[in-house]
Amino acid sequence: MNTKSIYKTPAGERAVQALYDSLLARWPVPCEMGTVATRHGHTFVISSGELSAPALVLLHGAATNSAMWRGDIVEYSRRYRVYAIDLPGEPGKSAPNRLAWDSPAYAEWLDDVFDALELDKAIVVGISQGGWTAIKFAAYRPERVEKLVLLAPGGIVPARVSFIVIAIPLSLLGRWGARRLIRWLYGRQPIPVGVEEITTPIISHFKARLGVLPLFSDEELRRLVMPLFLLGGAQDAISDLEAVAARMRKLAPHMVVKILPNAGHVLLNTTGPILSFLAAGELVAI
Repeated sequence: MNTKSIYKTPAGERAVQALYDSLLARWPVPCEMGTVATRHGHTFVISSGELSAPALVLLHGAATNSAMWRGDIVEYSRRYRVYAIDLPGEPGKSAPNRLAWDSPAYAEWLDDVFDALELDKAIVVGISQGGWTAIKFAAYRPERVEKLVLLAPGGIVPARVSFIVIAIPLSLLGRWGARRLIRWLYGRQPIPVGVEEITTPIISHFKARLGVLPLFSDEELRRLVMPLFLLGGAQDAISDLEAVAARMRKLAPHMVVKILPNAGHVLLNTTGPILSFLAAGELVAI
């Protein structure tokens, strides 16, 4: 594992953490915040909802943290005991360890988190790299995943070369570059107020992880036997969601798919279709 600093400067780390603290202080539902121990380092968890409710785990994407779920947590917490978990090596409050992608490390890490939270099994919702992590875990320990929701997941088809080539230079061009990158990630969706103020400090101060997520084998994807929902955007700058759906349909034919025509890689207002799927086991009209 790589434990070098994941920030460009100590001052940049303080700026990102201060921003995260300010967002956590305004968490929109009652919650508990704390860390649990895993073999791959300490892990920060935000827990909300009734203890007796079914468990739902949220896994954010790369170069972000669990603050990204603030707009969804009210709806999820009404029905579930929700655990928003900071991935290691990202700009949250978990250990800065960057686990090897080509190993079982991410699955081992989440297995340890489940143990620490005393979860026999849970619904798992993951976006982008969080979706990749969710697949890694579900293929490793399918008996612990009650239902699986994948939002624009990585690791199914190769990432678009255009994004890899352009995103890194944009990240070096300050606020202007951040604004262009945000627009690209949101597709044709309106960008919510405040996104630039939250995203720009991370782009400016955080060392984004280089490289691409490994593709899952057919054998791994066939292990996803639990109820499965794929949600993505037709304007996704990173992945071709039609190609993702086509490959997944061959290997997990029970999967439910919804592709939003104007959405990009960042998905907005997804609690409706997700809660519909979780409640019915299929996507109902929305």
